[in-house]
Amino acid sequence: MNDPALTVAVLGAGTMGSGIATVVSRAGHETVIYDVDDSQLDRGLGSVRAFLERSVSLGKIDSDVAAMASRNLRGVTSLKDLETADVVIEAVPESLALKQDLFGQLDDIVSGDTLFHTNTSTLSVTGIAAGSRRPERVVGTHYCNPAPLMKLVEVAAGRHTSTAALDRTREFCAGMGKTSVVTKDRPGFIVNRFLIPWENNCIRALESGLGSIESIDAAVTGALNHPMGPFRLLDVVGLDIHHQVASRLYEQLRDPRFAPPPMVERMIAAGDLGRKTGRGFYTYDDSRLFGA
Repeated sequence: MNDPALTVAVLGAGTMGSGIATVVSRAGHETVIYDVDDSQLDRGLGSVRAFLERSVSLGKIDSDVAAMASRNLRGVTSLKDLETADVVIEAVPESLALKQDLFGQLDDIVSGDTLFHTNTSTLSVTGIAAGSRRPERVVGTHYCNPAPLMKLVEVAAGRHTSTAALDRTREFCAGMGKTSVVTKDRPGFIVNRFLIPWENNCIRALESGLGSIESIDAAVTGALNHPMGPFRLLDVVGLDIHHQVASRLYEQLRDPRFAPPPMVERMIAAGDLGRKTGRGFYTYDDSRLFGA
């Protein structure tokens, strides 16, 4: 699976889809982003290319790697254009019915050997795989956000996922320079089971006046040795994404630690989603991940 000639389809041109497409194209694979919305597709392709250009300007990758990745990248609005895909990575909104429908349609389009990956971390991989007539090829692959910067991918097998599909998936991730960890098919997997309650606790500490945004971030980076404080991290991920993930986990687990604090809803209502909107817990002059 380390063959650089693989064709990889990414379903969804949003934040996660474009981030995953960046990883895939940078690894040398032919990368096809699918989205039903032309404007969203253009934004997603633009995000990938802008990230690659910025990476070159900061000396993080060579210009020839960025040029190769950009050449390998294209967008489509029809699932039929994905017929040659060796791997399909689904990164659409967290709707079980939508994910099932896409995999069901792709059953009749792609090869029987094509791997189906779902980037979910809140829905059941087994449930998503039920939309395909070949659930043995469906694997959960949760790319930690932001995908181009984070090394970790959580890999989860559904009830009927084959050992071969799981092994091929881990080889594919390794070929892109990712570290994979295998987890059970449970809501939140490993990372979000720990991360969401912790982030919520940090927000509640801020709401209660325990510390300021800056002091809590400084305490976490200085004493716990995290590379980024919780509020910087939330701004990178996006308050809307945090709310979506937290709400999904609370609905399934009914544990109040997962319930998003009221401050999150107020920030979303104000349009303060984080770096991507120029303002979240902090204010930004540059919405790019490598910005100021």
